[in-house]
Amino acid sequence: MKLTLRHTLTFSLGTPARAVQHVLLTALATPQQRIERWSIEMPGFAEAPTFRDAFGNKAHVVSQVKPDAEIVVKVTGAVETIDRAGVLGRLDYDPMPAMFRRPTEATRADARLIEGLKDGSDRIAVLHELMDRVHEQFTATTQTQAAGEQTQSRGSPAKPQDFAQAFVGATRGLGVPARYVTGYLLDDEGNSSFHAWAEGWDESLGWISFDAVHNVCPADTYVRLASGLDAMGAMPIRSVPVWDEMPVEMVEITAG
Repeated sequence: MKLTLRHTLTFSLGTPARAVQHVLLTALATPQQRIERWSIEMPGFAEAPTFRDAFGNKAHVVSQVKPDAEIVVKVTGAVETIDRAGVLGRLDYDPMPAMFRRPTEATRADARLIEGLKDGSDRIAVLHELMDRVHEQFTATTQTQAAGEQTQSRGSPAKPQDFAQAFVGATRGLGVPARYVTGYLLDDEGNSSFHAWAEGWDESLGWISFDAVHNVCPADTYVRLASGLDAMGAMPIRSVPVWDEMPVEMVEITAG
């Protein structure tokens, strides 16, 4: 499938004398996607140094002297995607999978999700069961809150990053490497969004993608951007100083 996308992100830093942004907004070729064109527009980006970070992502460091109070970032691209039933395999510049066994504060394993599970010979079945459990738990919580019945444990509806981090934490809780992934999604209703999912490791197949929000293995309506230990490590833009308020985002994706 050929996807054309436009992602606009607007945020405010106030009026600092200098600002630095770590940018993870470059999609790379994988067995699931071929990049036909990709561009990023933002103040200072043309002079930004680029490097491969510890997780294999292509990163840019953008430095701005006396930046405008409002900064606009525009990402445009055209990608040909291939449905491989979620099997990503092994990527260039990938670190050792064992790096992704490391827990973080945001990816602590939930004992309820891994109760009764044990990583065995059929790891694929175990990872699918984990995805089912994460989907059921967070979807039920969100539906309950939507009905006006707030729970003690969660005060706001679950976001895609919550699903992804829960899956990552549970998978690592079984001793299996897992990583948090960012990217774009064109869903079945034609809605476009910046999205988050996870990847679990299998010795035979390599990395396999799991989207617990929709309870599917990502196919050809997904465009992969970056990965990390958790949502913080894979943020599309980390800024110093930090944003004054949450960015306003608009994502448009068309297929054809």
